[in-house]
Amino acid sequence: MAAVIILGQAKPNIKLNSQTDNGLRYDCADNLMRLTLDEALAVGNQLEVDAINSTQYIALTPSRAAQCGYSMESDPWGNVRIYTSLLGCYVINEEDKSFHTGLRLQIHKQGPIVMVIHEMKETCSYTSWASREILCDRNYMEVSNYVATSDPEDQGQDGTDNSQINTIPGTQSASRGIWKLTFYTPEPVVMVQREAEEAGYGAMTTHNRLVMRSPYNTAETYSEDVAGVPMEVFKVSAYYMAPRGLTLVNLAAACPTGGVLFTEDLISWHIPRRVTPLLDSNIKILEMHMGVDGKKLEKSEMTARGYTLSATDFHVIIEIPVGSPDGYYKSHAPDYQYHITYSVEPMLELLWRAGDTQADTRYKVLFPITTPLMPHPPHITDDTVPEDRMFSVHVGTFLHDVELRNITFSTGVLSVDACNASGFTVQEHQLANGNKSFSLQVPFAADVVLKHNPELLVTSYFLPLIFGFIILPEETPFGHTVELVSSQQDVVLPTITGTCDEKFFYVYVKYGNQGNNFQTVIGPRELTPDLAEVYKLQDNVTHFSLTVPYTSPDTVYEMIDSVSVKARLDLLLLEPNNNWKFNDLSLSCDFPLATTECFSNGTMTALAVKVESVPKLVPSWLTLKDKTCKPAYSDDRFAYFTFSADSCGTTRTASFNFFDNYMLYENEIAPYYHKHSKAYTSPMDPEYRQKVSCYYLVNGPETLSFRYEPRHTEPTAETGSGRLTVRMRLSQDSLYEVFYQAEDYPVVMYLREPLYFEVELMESVDPQLELMLENCWATPHEDGTSLPSWDVIVKSCENLDDSYVTVLHPVVSDARVAIPSHIKRFSLKMFTFTKDEEVLKDQIYVHCDAVICDVNSSKDSTCRGQCVDPTGVRAGGLQGTNGVKREQRSADSLHKMMISSGPILLLQPQSSL
Repeated sequence: MAAVIILGQAKPNIKLNSQTDNGLRYDCADNLMRLTLDEALAVGNQLEVDAINSTQYIALTPSRAAQCGYSMESDPWGNVRIYTSLLGCYVINEEDKSFHTGLRLQIHKQGPIVMVIHEMKETCSYTSWASREILCDRNYMEVSNYVATSDPEDQGQDGTDNSQINTIPGTQSASRGIWKLTFYTPEPVVMVQREAEEAGYGAMTTHNRLVMRSPYNTAETYSEDVAGVPMEVFKVSAYYMAPRGLTLVNLAAACPTGGVLFTEDLISWHIPRRVTPLLDSNIKILEMHMGVDGKKLEKSEMTARGYTLSATDFHVIIEIPVGSPDGYYKSHAPDYQYHITYSVEPMLELLWRAGDTQADTRYKVLFPITTPLMPHPPHITDDTVPEDRMFSVHVGTFLHDVELRNITFSTGVLSVDACNASGFTVQEHQLANGNKSFSLQVPFAADVVLKHNPELLVTSYFLPLIFGFIILPEETPFGHTVELVSSQQDVVLPTITGTCDEKFFYVYVKYGNQGNNFQTVIGPRELTPDLAEVYKLQDNVTHFSLTVPYTSPDTVYEMIDSVSVKARLDLLLLEPNNNWKFNDLSLSCDFPLATTECFSNGTMTALAVKVESVPKLVPSWLTLKDKTCKPAYSDDRFAYFTFSADSCGTTRTASFNFFDNYMLYENEIAPYYHKHSKAYTSPMDPEYRQKVSCYYLVNGPETLSFRYEPRHTEPTAETGSGRLTVRMRLSQDSLYEVFYQAEDYPVVMYLREPLYFEVELMESVDPQLELMLENCWATPHEDGTSLPSWDVIVKSCENLDDSYVTVLHPVVSDARVAIPSHIKRFSLKMFTFTKDEEVLKDQIYVHCDAVICDVNSSKDSTCRGQCVDPTGVRAGGLQGTNGVKREQRSADSLHKMMISSGPILLLQPQSSL
């Protein structure tokens, strides 16, 4: 028992203790006095215990406590019991009947320097003294013998040999006292009382008793095996000064230090039935009692707790179930693993009578027992319901001295508070027996959850955890690893959609629920960052898009005709680790492509395209009928031919095939197989043939000479094959880079806001053609012939009568414009039609007559250039129902067509014109 003790931190106490108002309670337990401190009083504080000796306070250090008959026991949560022997040094003894004890408790509060002092004084009565009383406490052995004081002539009940009575030489005092002590180890060691006390022994006399006390494991004690039970033995002969002379008294104590057997559920404590170091003859056991914490138990109390007390020929046996309510469990963590122990302090009290002297001996043992470490790995209950997409785990059970401090996830360590703040649910669950468990819930979508796909449509969710616990009050750490796995068929694969316009494939990939963790293969190639930049990749968290020209090397051509090519783009999404196919798309579209062009000077051009059905075709090997007529240009996909109508084996139809002043010229493109080539070795390879045809108009009586000799005249003809398209678009600004699309109409504009129009000749790559705007006008209706109308361009020039000023803008070559002569641009300011200062309709449509001209011809005035002579051009203003009819074009121009814009709405109408 220490003089200064730091008590543990507060934890729920599973034992019930009666308390006084101040948390202190005295109990008289036969030859012991017990003082109990409740945890609420002592927990977390520093406790000092002093014995009160009259007006003095004697600090009870561990050595002094053992010497003077004091002991203390405390559990880890602050419950304290202090035992005082009624024969202790500082107990006031009234004729061995009434005993007055006093203790001073000094409790130092932690935090602010505050000390609380309790002085406890109590009186206990005890008269049932046996001739010899032996007390085995946790820190000392005590023996007291009865000594006679009335008649020194009589033989004492304790077997005092009166023949040994002598006077001490040189002494005059007749007072009682101890003169000399002989210890047996078992060899004799002689000390006077002062020397014995300096060695830590206690020796004293009371009214009728001689008392000796020894700590365990001193130089004058020894160990002995008694009936298989190890015992500590203390033997001494005391020369005692009685009133009539010197008396020799033999005293002995033997206390068990072992004899405990453990099973998982039961503690068996064996004490020798015959403690031979204490006996000289046969004995008869008169009484046998069991108790706990120094207090005897009635048989009914023992039965209720499951305790048994029995005797065999060799042992007295006490059996206590592990977990009984008089003990307590404690957590431990050796090697970072969770273990528990159970501690209890049983008491055995025997009363026996010696057969030879008929003297009685009361033998009391207080014996604290703690089980060996018992592994107690936490039980893991996986309560995860995959449909809830939430990991749920229950960990337990633990004793009440365990706290959850943190949890280690794959991303790091989080405290319990941080877990809850992160959206995880951590809860502590208290059980009825005082134990506890913990639960954790983590969504599948949390970043601490690891995921992988064992199958294409299956996701395996993996949550590795380390629960970090501490044991109080020592704050000993330990951990427990948990791994949770749940699989679900919940994979949503990415989807692919695509569209086309006249030049591009547009591909849209929408991510599934796995994000963009896939490999994209476009045509034969993986989509690398460089290739993605070429195809104008745009992406966000939900999807990405690509814009792929149909001329890309990653497309394939399926078939061609005279005006278009059918191209296909193949897109494949692959899982990179297992090479699973997530999705694919094969998008085929027809794109405008003039494979044959016929010119008025008799020149013919042809474009041969390598299609998918002839994978081994080498375009450079293609020729016309005349094998010497090879491509003017070729690459791995195209071969471009240019030749005259009277060369390269071109044929003209026989005269009976003439019709409607036209005649037909034809040639054929086919591969020329080299004799020693390895490319075409199989007769099963598909054959490539592409016909080239041109129709030429015959002018009146003139005839076309068809021979391989130089000619003096050339046929006059229009283009006989191909498709020419003209479109009008409204630009969003003056840069002509971004245009309104069909879905944007009607476009809303403010009054007098500029409108920027572009008219473009599509599909043609012939620089000899030029687009001209002959007339442009506005109407309030979609029909270009409807009235009223307003002229904005007249005879290819701006309308000089237009106060809103139409402006023709020059077109130069840039990244988008390859042939500037194929595009015309103009602008005007937004207006509306009114009558009598009232708006007739709050929208307008713009229409144009577009003419496609041969730059080498000047017969048609329109084809001489856009507004080459603007002088005096007047539109005549607003046209009504009797408006001026627009002039018809000459038949010398190549093509003429009318095009119109979509509706343009006036946002805030004001008076116009």
